[in-house]
Amino acid sequence: MEWYLQVLKNYANFKGRARRAEYWMFTLFCLFFSLFAVALDNVFEIAITNLGFGPLYILYVLAVFLPALSATVRRLHDVGKSGWTLLVLVIPIVGVLWVFIQLIKDSELYDNPYGPCPKEF
Repeated sequence: MEWYLQVLKNYANFKGRARRAEYWMFTLFCLFFSLFAVALDNVFEIAITNLGFGPLYILYVLAVFLPALSATVRRLHDVGKSGWTLLVLVIPIVGVLWVFIQLIKDSELYDNPYGPCPKEF
């Protein structure tokens, strides 16, 4: 939960680096909260017909879009890539796979143009 809150506090910070643990723990909590929002939409019967989700899920996604984007950019900085490399996602299949590989790579162990290594040794 600490990683999730840390990303939310840095919601508009596109500078610096984010460790692999920070990014993936934030992503995991986002998944849990998204599933919870979808469940609430269905329990309260406010889900949009044929979609399975409703306004609670939509509000949650809109609320975490900017923090998720900034965490992804900082994660790419951690492996030495620019945030603009997210534009590779427009390439079907290959772009998604390439970005995923970058997100699971280990941090560069030395300082790079985006800042010092966030890992503690």
